[in-house]
Amino acid sequence: MTAPFTNATGSDVRVRFCPSPTGTPHVGLIRTALFNWAYARHTGGKLVFRIEDTDAARDSEESYQQILDALRWLRLDWDEGVEVGGPHGPYRQSERSDVYDEVIGKLKAAGHVYESYVTPEEMEARNRAAGRDPKQGYDNHERDLTEAERQAFRDEGREPALRLRVPDRDLSFDDLVRGEITFKQGTFPDFVVVRPNGKPLYTFTNPVDDALMGITHVLRGEDLLSSTPRQIALYEALVEVGITEFVPLFGHLPYVMGEGNKKLSKRDPESNLFHHRAAGMVPEGLLNYLALLGWSIGPDRDVFSSDEMVAAFDVVDVNPNPARFDHKKAESINGDHIRLLPADEFRARLVPYLADHLSDPLTAEQERVLTAAAPLVQERMQLLGEAPGMLGFLFTADDALVVEDDALATLKADAGDVLRAGVTALEGVTDWTTASIEAALREALIDGMGLKPRVAFGPLRVAVSGRRVSPPLFESMEILGKDSTLTRLRLRRLADR
Repeated sequence: MTAPFTNATGSDVRVRFCPSPTGTPHVGLIRTALFNWAYARHTGGKLVFRIEDTDAARDSEESYQQILDALRWLRLDWDEGVEVGGPHGPYRQSERSDVYDEVIGKLKAAGHVYESYVTPEEMEARNRAAGRDPKQGYDNHERDLTEAERQAFRDEGREPALRLRVPDRDLSFDDLVRGEITFKQGTFPDFVVVRPNGKPLYTFTNPVDDALMGITHVLRGEDLLSSTPRQIALYEALVEVGITEFVPLFGHLPYVMGEGNKKLSKRDPESNLFHHRAAGMVPEGLLNYLALLGWSIGPDRDVFSSDEMVAAFDVVDVNPNPARFDHKKAESINGDHIRLLPADEFRARLVPYLADHLSDPLTAEQERVLTAAAPLVQERMQLLGEAPGMLGFLFTADDALVVEDDALATLKADAGDVLRAGVTALEGVTDWTTASIEAALREALIDGMGLKPRVAFGPLRVAVSGRRVSPPLFESMEILGKDSTLTRLRLRRLADR
């Protein structure tokens, strides 16, 4: 029989995110979570989050916690699954062995799985004897072993694997991203679903969980496309034994590529989600950029909110071509989202990145400085990780300020004269405001000494901030206060270099 594919739409849609807890979350993995989340929210359906943790050698609790941390940081919530529960639990494969045993029993009783005793060496020998490529794989020759033949293998001490009897015909499906795909008969032989030690394989547990949890749309990476005909074959058997009533629709999402158009590997720094968080990506910016890895909200529009994505997202609009992770574009979009933050929210998000400069909790003076300074850099930042470089000088003791070498290199021989003239001009300022500071310095250095603004204000910027580039100079001086500003100018770090 040919099992029917689902026609679920709207609130009947059920998608899932089912990572294995191995290593640090990869941006490609999180992009898959995002597309499933957006599709569930767009349709009004449900997102199920389960964990595929049956590989005891590679799975770790640390990785599981990191996946939870990543989803919560990005505000990707789920309707059923680990941590929240639901009607189809447990949601960790390691706790579902009884479920799998029951399904295996039903498939075995109905003749959909059979015992297989062949060894890899015997398989190669059979292929060689038949004139086939020795590595061609299994040839289905054990489908009709007699009970006596099976008993003979047992008497040799062999433990059988269990194989699924696949349909003797082509298998086709309409991929939501790639269109019609057909796997020809013979390209996917009967495959192992349970190892000789009794442990079921991913190719069994994954579709069984999807079937029991009522998953209607399987949106997953392109690297899993080759396993789809086996999943459909298993689904047809599950329909026949009454485990489910339909086959889900599949959509295979494009690869995420790195430099040189190579698939982004776990060894690439760009692949590590927490690398981007540490650098100062905000969740809004990173989600926006990940959405662009295979999807677009519209022509000539790159910046959008999660709510706007949810309103527009349909998996059929995903581009099947590989998507390249462009670090510069990701940072640019992140900068756009930083500028969209309300002032108080932006200020709060700076605090963790300034931890080396701030006390916990902040002092009243630190609060004052941060509140005044944050607006000066919000328009200039691409990453929150730039905060220490941009603002650290405002929280540094005058005599502890370090002047960076590249800042010193920009100064001319007359830097000392400029500093002395600046000190004299600022000593006479009684109303310590940005406007008064600027007026006094322009009068002394530009009008009085005939200097160009860059030459006039460059030494002052370096003396006050220790950097070649800083927030606006006069505003920074106002925030520092008159005493601190004059102290830094008088320290003569630059004049005596």
